[in-house]
Amino acid sequence: QVQVVESGGNLVQAGGSLRLSCNVSGLTFGDYAMGWFRQAAGKEREGVSCISWNGGSTYYADSVKGRFTTYRDNAKNTVYLQMNSLKFEDTAMYYCAAGIGCGQRAGDPEPDYYNMDYWGKGTLVTIAS
Repeated sequence: QVQVVESGGNLVQAGGSLRLSCNVSGLTFGDYAMGWFRQAAGKEREGVSCISWNGGSTYYADSVKGRFTTYRDNAKNTVYLQMNSLKFEDTAMYYCAAGIGCGQRAGDPEPDYYNMDYWGKGTLVTIAS
């Protein structure tokens, strides 16, 4: 049984930093791209970032580019999202998901995700302005 578990969400002040973790079990982690998504109250879910199976490629939404970094440790079956210079508008439930792959077409504001079949239940990030 595949389990995807996010952690690290918290209440932080605007301008602060936070690191989210996502641990995956029940599948061969190194075979999967990993995506981060978020959903703010009353809004649609949006893609935040994605990292290829070996960490060689990363993709970011325009709204977080330069502030967020995703990386992975395949030996620990874990993907991370380092969030710096946090803004009030980053407040959301953050989810990670495992899928076949990801990319980003030139000019697109968000990454493209392919077959993100395994999802966690999310971790809440709240930014105090």
